[in-house]
Amino acid sequence: MRLLDAYTLFVITTLLGGGMAIVLYAAHRNYPPEVRGVGHWAAGMGVLFVAAVFYALRGPLPEWVALLACNLLIIGGSGLTMTGTEKFYGMRNSWRLFAAVELLAACGMLYWLLVEPNFGARVVWMGLMATALDVRHLYVVWHAGERTLATRVFGGMMAAQTLMTFIRAMLALYGEVASTDLASPGPFQSAYLVVGSFVTILTTLAFIIVANQRVHRVLERRAVSDPLTGVLNRRGFADAYARQLPHMRRGERQMALLSIDLDRFKEINDNYGHAVGDKVLVNAARLIGSALRDSDLLARFGGEEFIVLLPETGREQAVLVGERILDILRAPRADGLPAFTASIGVACELNPTAEMDGVLGKADNALYRAKAAGRDRLEVDA
Repeated sequence: MRLLDAYTLFVITTLLGGGMAIVLYAAHRNYPPEVRGVGHWAAGMGVLFVAAVFYALRGPLPEWVALLACNLLIIGGSGLTMTGTEKFYGMRNSWRLFAAVELLAACGMLYWLLVEPNFGARVVWMGLMATALDVRHLYVVWHAGERTLATRVFGGMMAAQTLMTFIRAMLALYGEVASTDLASPGPFQSAYLVVGSFVTILTTLAFIIVANQRVHRVLERRAVSDPLTGVLNRRGFADAYARQLPHMRRGERQMALLSIDLDRFKEINDNYGHAVGDKVLVNAARLIGSALRDSDLLARFGGEEFIVLLPETGREQAVLVGERILDILRAPRADGLPAFTASIGVACELNPTAEMDGVLGKADNALYRAKAAGRDRLEVDA
């Protein structure tokens, strides 16, 4: 079976690259804001598509113009996808590296196109420039990527692309210039065209899969989280409570619940407005969370009511945690928000078959007593 010729591969890759740019842009418009960097990938693939167009215009355009534009756009597209991956993983963008590589690529191409024309030198120079970006890109995936199959495929495609670019540069450096001329037939040229054509597309598809996995996790987190404060919502708390019951059955352990209600929160909304009230709720969630262990769970059940689950915690320890929360909320703050306090009801549970609503009812009864006794205090279920 005869291999596809260079022109056919070029046309297929150009069309697929343009399609990938459109798919990525559509994904960028529809993904939640927590999934970042997809727009950079869309722009990068779009730039690579334009680079292919310039390469095809070597006839109508002066060859040095088409080659200069094509090569600089390839570097630009690679840099945009690299910064997109950095953004996706929450890493600082390497804009200085990107700009330096683009500038050095432009200087080298202009010199070896116009001052001292040398095809082999151009291949070496541009190969090293592209490799610098690819190595950084590969490091980001390896260092920050999740250990999933999709991420491994993503990194593997990046590694293959980096290796082929570097090998081509080394062949040109050591005098095998004829093997690097992609317009001529040969085993390396065929392998390079296949890798350069399809691995770029496969890398993009792998990134889309990784991004879709991130979207899935974000949506799952949203389903169990309070959108204002970021702590668990009632559904998330119910799931966490259910996960604690098997531990209680196996180890005859107990748990404690704290029902926390901010005092006179309606007055804060009436006097300062709901925007300030929302900031108070966010601040309250942060302060309460600062008093808890990593194993403890905090949820907002709506309004100004928060619930804390304390696994493997007895009555006395739960009271200490509650008192610590009260002290933190009472402490003077310099954040410009109105002062606020809270009332807390504590309930402990030893029965591993107890329903969540029953335990919450006990904590709420203690909370009502704390409110009736003057607020800004803690009461324990009898």
